[in-house]
Amino acid sequence: MSYAIIGFGKIGHALAEAFARNGIEVAVATTRDPASFAADAAAIGSTIIPKTLAEAVKADVIFLAVRFESHPEVAKALHSWKGKTIIDAMNTQAPLEELDGLPSSTFVAKAFTGARLVKGFNHLVAAVLGQDPAVHGGRRVVFLASDDDGAAADVAALAEKLGFAPVQLGGLSEGGWLVHARGRSWGHLIFKDLVKFD
Repeated sequence: MSYAIIGFGKIGHALAEAFARNGIEVAVATTRDPASFAADAAAIGSTIIPKTLAEAVKADVIFLAVRFESHPEVAKALHSWKGKTIIDAMNTQAPLEELDGLPSSTFVAKAFTGARLVKGFNHLVAAVLGQDPAVHGGRRVVFLASDDDGAAADVAALAEKLGFAPVQLGGLSEGGWLVHARGRSWGHLIFKDLVKFD
């Protein structure tokens, strides 16, 4: 299984740190030349590989960590996203009417034709997401929502490998609303920093 993070801002860095902590290789890409952020990637760890966008989208599992308004540009990188799992780690405060009244991830899924989409890793601020999820004798929770049960299970397994405790919320139109922006307000679980004790 190969992994990529598209976007290398605060959230992209935090996700890369999670991969580096666990010695898992992940490509990182932006719309810029990889040489422009190679030093940043190297500073996180040797398993963080800077690539072009065209190279990074060859991965099996792809985190979207760009600004929400940039996702349509990323979607143009492939004609079909069939066989790919997209993890939507973005947030937006776009009014619901701009999203056709849909949860933001349902709106995003329309751009990534054929992909299996999971909303996840978006409810924690970058400074918290980037920390070791082993805290107080438990594991930091990440929420996942998807209309594809198989994709949700696969991403839950990845979350476990990264040290997190995944909590599945159901479909995007159900539990997914809990971690989506709603117009100018946030879903009930956004910014909650919860720990699960096994």
